[in-house]
Amino acid sequence: MVVHGDTVRQENGTGATSSSRLRRKPKSFLKLILFGFALVGLPLIIALINSAFSIDRLADQSRRAVYQAAQIAHGSRVLADEIAAMERAVRQTHILGDTSLLENYFRAHKKFESTATNLFELSLHTEQKQLLEQMQLLEESIFGNVSAMKQSPEALRDLVGKFVPLRDSARTFSAVGYALIEREVGEMQDMAGDARFTVGWQLLALIPFAILLAFIFSLRIAHPIRQIDEAIRTMGEGALFKAIRVDGPQDLRYLGERLDWLRRRLLKLEEQKTRFLQHVSHELKTPLTAMREGADLLAEGVAGELTEEQQRIATILYNNSIQLQRRIEDLLSYSALQTEKAALVKRPANLAKILDAVLQDQNLIIMSKGLKIDVSCPELMVDCDKQKIKVIVDNLLSNAVKFSPAGGCIKIWASEEDETVRFDILDAGAGVDEVDREKVFEPFYQGRQVLDSHIKGTGLGLSIAREYALAHGGTIELVQQATNGAHFRLTLPIRDMEGTL
Repeated sequence: MVVHGDTVRQENGTGATSSSRLRRKPKSFLKLILFGFALVGLPLIIALINSAFSIDRLADQSRRAVYQAAQIAHGSRVLADEIAAMERAVRQTHILGDTSLLENYFRAHKKFESTATNLFELSLHTEQKQLLEQMQLLEESIFGNVSAMKQSPEALRDLVGKFVPLRDSARTFSAVGYALIEREVGEMQDMAGDARFTVGWQLLALIPFAILLAFIFSLRIAHPIRQIDEAIRTMGEGALFKAIRVDGPQDLRYLGERLDWLRRRLLKLEEQKTRFLQHVSHELKTPLTAMREGADLLAEGVAGELTEEQQRIATILYNNSIQLQRRIEDLLSYSALQTEKAALVKRPANLAKILDAVLQDQNLIIMSKGLKIDVSCPELMVDCDKQKIKVIVDNLLSNAVKFSPAGGCIKIWASEEDETVRFDILDAGAGVDEVDREKVFEPFYQGRQVLDSHIKGTGLGLSIAREYALAHGGTIELVQQATNGAHFRLTLPIRDMEGTL
């Protein structure tokens, strides 16, 4: 039966609708593959985007920190230079007594104020702000004194000493700035380590998750493909009674429906072929029986004494009618196998006596070909359907007689091993071609060996023998043979095993 879709019973309104949406299958195999790739790639894409944002934030913070560190370092040098310039201008004015030299002081003062103002606009730490404010107060105090004494160069001598704490504050401000820069560098290194750790554990967590998703979707994608492959292989092996079911996307389910339609069509054709074989076999069996009995009566001289030539012709007619009857019986047996009408009727039977009966039935053709039969079969009792085991042995012996050259030797032996009976038969022919070994038990398969015979076989003997052997819980196989000849082995359980074909 082919699945046409999931049917979800709506019991609770919206809840049932959402449940049906979750259980709905994709309509296309291609959509399923694309959805699988997208879902597998999504965790990795998220990890990459998160890593990119982390790196971008780290780079931006590093850029700001480097810029601020450079500005503070530059401002510290400028402040130190301007303090030195102001002190030099005051000294020169005092020593030379030239007030015009204070112009250099005032220019340095303006640059000092401008640089300090620019530094305040940066994101300074509290310690840096305090030092900068202290420098500004000291410098403003010195500036007020210089402005008041600019007309008295001699009075400037006392102001020179006030530049010492201002220089010390500038050096302290520069040292604190470099210490803070080093701390910023350390913090950025820690952030970089944290970013690496975050990216690492994300990858360690997401890569196995992505692999797990890929494995799940691989199974989801491969499951309907395996179902289709199994359905095709099952049909190829002739098991047409098993319904084909393919789950998955809508297009693959539709393909499963078509395969099931093909299975039903093949099954119908097989049934028609079986009915045809049954009808033809039954139609041929009645006139052939009359022909065989007529030839038998002629050979026995019931209709009158026959000449030697006529006797030979009557015997040929009788023997060939027997062969044709066997072929028709093979067709009937095969038809019964196909329609499962051949039931087993098991009773204890002596395998040696079954073999003797088969040898007696085929004695005429064995003698006509001058064959030697080497038999080693002890008294072995088997619970079996005697008639069907006889058919198996008869088919194996017929096959060996048919392919053995005139004057050849056919070896037959049986043994008991582990609650089973092994029956082996080895002919004196050319053996089975390697190409034919896998197909030798298939119905109607003739093989590549060309025989010098007026009546060609149906190719059903070994197939029927195998089916009967399987029905008994046994096997029949073609054994690999180092020398010439085909070696078939029948294995049957000794104890009763119920079964029906």
